[in-house]
Amino acid sequence: MRLVQKNIVGYHHVPMSRKFWDKLEVTHEGISQVKKLKVGILTLNYDMFNMKPEEDIKAMSDWFTSIINGLKSYGKAYPNKEVVRKMLRSLPKSREDKVTGIEE
Repeated sequence: MRLVQKNIVGYHHVPMSRKFWDKLEVTHEGISQVKKLKVGILTLNYDMFNMKPEEDIKAMSDWFTSIINGLKSYGKAYPNKEVVRKMLRSLPKSREDKVTGIEE
């Protein structure tokens, strides 16, 4: 933002440029707030993630992948080992034997 601001300094005396600059600044602040909110929601979805009783593995995996990819797109990434562990812990107790086999 500072680089752009340096380039536009000479144009602050022009009313239209000033209006444009003010609008750009407000829009940028709004976009930053939206990004923070989206990261917060995705992080909450990650933290609260669990397989629903009626959900199949593919649907669960697709939803989990969309959460992880969303977080990555905003620069927040978890190590693969942690992601795998989180997904395995999210499986219901009825799949515990498969989880144990995968972990070994």
